[in-house]
Amino acid sequence: MRRIAVILPCYNEEAAIGAVVAGFRAALPDAAIYVYDNNSRDRTAAAAAEAGAIVRTERMQGKGHVVRRMFADVEADIYVMADGDATYDASAAPALVAMLAEQGLDMVVGARASEVEAAYRRGHRLGNRVLTGLLARLFGRSFNDILSGYRVFSRRFVKSFPVLSTGFEIETEISVHALELRMPVGEVVTRYGARGEGSVSKLSTYGDGWRILRTIVMLFRIERPVLFFGLIAAAMALAALILAAPLAVTYVETGLVPRLPTALLSTALVIVAALSLVCGIVLDTVVRGRREVRRLAYLAVPGVLAG
Repeated sequence: MRRIAVILPCYNEEAAIGAVVAGFRAALPDAAIYVYDNNSRDRTAAAAAEAGAIVRTERMQGKGHVVRRMFADVEADIYVMADGDATYDASAAPALVAMLAEQGLDMVVGARASEVEAAYRRGHRLGNRVLTGLLARLFGRSFNDILSGYRVFSRRFVKSFPVLSTGFEIETEISVHALELRMPVGEVVTRYGARGEGSVSKLSTYGDGWRILRTIVMLFRIERPVLFFGLIAAAMALAALILAAPLAVTYVETGLVPRLPTALLSTALVIVAALSLVCGIVLDTVVRGRREVRRLAYLAVPGVLAG
C-alpha cells in the first residue's frame, strides 16, 4: 500500500476548510490529510482540526513558503496538493492518483474547467492563457494550466524539488522544474467551482500576474542563458548596425567619418553584444552542471513504480 498525503496550504479559510477536509476524506479514505495554516486571522486551524485534519503552522507568509515546509516535513509516497477554498473537486483525486501510479508519472496537473464566471474570472483566464503560451515559447512545451494549484506528485518529485518561490508564483516554478528535468507528467481536466459564501480570494490579478511573469523571465534567464543573452546580444548588434550603416556609406563616398561619437557608440554596442553572448555561453555550461546535479538528486529517490 502506498502512503498518500493530502497537503492543503491555507490562509483565512475558516468558511471552507472543513468541507475540503471532508471531501478529500471521502475521496481518499486511507490518506493522511495535512492542513498548513499560514498565519490565519480566523478559525482556520481550529476548523481543520475539528474536521479531522493534521494541522501544522508556517509563520513565513506566502504560499511558496508553505509549500516548501510541506514538501520538507510530510512523508508519503504520493502527495495530493490543493487549496483550502473548496474550489477544486476532491472527488477527482482518485483518478489523478491512479494516473500517476499506473503510468509511473512524477506529477499530474488538475487543469481547471469551469462554467461559472465567478469561479474563474475572464481576466484570470486571459492571464493564464498568456502566461501559459509564454512558457511554452520559452521552454518548448508546457501545460494547459500552469497556474493550477491542484496537483499530484510522486515522492521523487517532492523530495528533489528545491522550492525557491515565496508566493503564488510557486505553481510556475513547479511547472518549469518538471519541464527542465523532462519528468514524466500528465494533465487531467477537473471541475473548478466558485468560492463559497464567506470565502475571499487572496489573488491579486495584476500584482500576482506581474510576479508570475517576472518569475518566468527570471527562470528563462537562469535555465536558457544562451538564448536569453543571445537575444540581448542580437538586439545590441542590430542597433550598432543601424547606427553604423550611414557612417559606412559616408566613409565609402568621402573617406571621412564625420560623426565620431556615433562611430564610438556603434563600436561599444558591438563589444557589449560580444560580451553578452560570451556570458550566455559560459553560464550555459554552469546551468548544464546544475541540471545534472538536480537530475542525480531526482534519481536518488525511488520512483512510484519502484514501490
